[in-house]
Amino acid sequence: MLTTTLSDFRKDIKHYMDSVIENVETLIINRGKDSGIVVMSLAEYNSLCATQHEMSSKTNKKRLDSAIDKFKTKDSYERELLD
Repeated sequence: MLTTTLSDFRKDIKHYMDSVIENVETLIINRGKDSGIVVMSLAEYNSLCATQHEMSSKTNKKRLDSAIDKFKTKDSYERELLD
């Protein structure tokens, strides 16, 4: 996670934007006490939205948790994908 002030961000906006995209960084621009802006790549934002959507349904959350538990306890199996 990168952190900067608004003044520094303005001075070197291209550098900060390149870092956010190329390094999958999140940038926080401080704007004073308890105030700021978060900058992230579109891909990261879309990923967060998809995760939030999947976790918003109790049924989906239970299914995902069950799949993770099976994977962790090796109670799963591998299959080849069909063409």
